[in-house]
Amino acid sequence: MSVEQQKALVRRVFEEAFNQGELAVIDETVALDGVDHQQPDEPSFREHLKDVVRAMREAFPDLHFEIVQMIGEGEWVASYSVMTGTQTGALRPPLLPVGGPMMIPPTGRRVRVPHMHMIRFKGGQNTELWHVMDTIAMLGQLGLLPAPDVAVGQG
Repeated sequence: MSVEQQKALVRRVFEEAFNQGELAVIDETVALDGVDHQQPDEPSFREHLKDVVRAMREAFPDLHFEIVQMIGEGEWVASYSVMTGTQTGALRPPLLPVGGPMMIPPTGRRVRVPHMHMIRFKGGQNTELWHVMDTIAMLGQLGLLPAPDVAVGQG
């Protein structure tokens, strides 16, 4: 599979799964024995990814990912994207940090959150995922962090 074909699959998963909630694309494009390095102990990469999409779309029904930049080399595709949405549903694991609350009720606030993904392909399927999102920015935009101390640095 060419790098351009791999990039097209990444775009397709973002559009169909995350933006539209069509989870069948995950069955087609994600390996059963793959791994999400954020949650490496999950027994099924596919089911874990579906749960992430469900949780995101429950919390943010108007969820939208815009891919800003994408590069690829060999088996790898890297992307920088921006997630937007309005939190009108409960925010629940697996979206919350480990050790945090089990559920955050709807805030009605809109977020704009940067994400970075590194995705490995073998045999035409996603076999590895490395993912970083700006969780602090998201929690701040939802009003869930204390306001910054304006006195910091003054003195």
